[in-house]
Amino acid sequence: MIGRIRGLLVEKAPGQALVECAGLGYEVDIPYTTFFHLPDTGQEVTLHTHFAVREDAQSLFGFASLLDRNLFRLLIKVNGVGPKMAIGILSGLDAQQFIQCVEARDVNALVKLPGVGKKTAERLLIDMADRIKQLEGQFVPAVPEQLVSGAASGASVTGSDPREEAEAALIALGYKPQEAAKAISKVAEPDMSSEQLIRLALRNMIPAG
Repeated sequence: MIGRIRGLLVEKAPGQALVECAGLGYEVDIPYTTFFHLPDTGQEVTLHTHFAVREDAQSLFGFASLLDRNLFRLLIKVNGVGPKMAIGILSGLDAQQFIQCVEARDVNALVKLPGVGKKTAERLLIDMADRIKQLEGQFVPAVPEQLVSGAASGASVTGSDPREEAEAALIALGYKPQEAAKAISKVAEPDMSSEQLIRLALRNMIPAG
C-alpha cells in the first residue's frame, strides 16, 4: 500500500497531478479540493494516497489532508460508491464539509454532487453516520504555507482558453455540458484563470452547508 508520496510536482490539472519521486513519475488522481491546494509546478508537494488495484487497472488517489484520504477510504466501503464517485464527492465537499452534511442529515447538499441521486444521498447519510465516528479526534495537519500560496497564485491550467478548460473539468467531474457551461458563465469575468472559474463555479453549484 502506498500511503504517502512526496516529490516534485511536474504537472497539475483538475483531477490529476504528476509527481516525480526518486526518478519515477506517479500519475495521481485527485479531487478538486486537493487541486486547489497544490503548489506551482516545479515545487515539492506531499500527498496522502490510496492505492487501488482492480483486475483491469491500478490507480493512485491523492489528497492534501489525511482526513480527506481517510474519508475517501470510508466512502468506497459504502454500497454503490466506487472510487470515481468518492472523488466526485470530495471534489465538491472537503472532509469537514461532508461530515457536517452527515451530522445535519443534509440530503439537499449531497444530491447537488454529480452522480449522487436522492437514494444514494440517503444511503450515504445512513451508512456514514456511524463510519465517520472513526474519524473523531483524528489529527488533521495544517496545510503547509507553500501550498496555500500556490493555491492563491491562481495560475491557470495548461491550455489556451480558461473557460473551455473549466467547462471540460466540470464535465469530467460528472456534470452535464449544459450545467457546466451555465455554471461557468455565471461566474466568468475577464482575465480569470481556469482554476478560479472552477473554484467559483463549484461554490455556486454546491453551496457550503
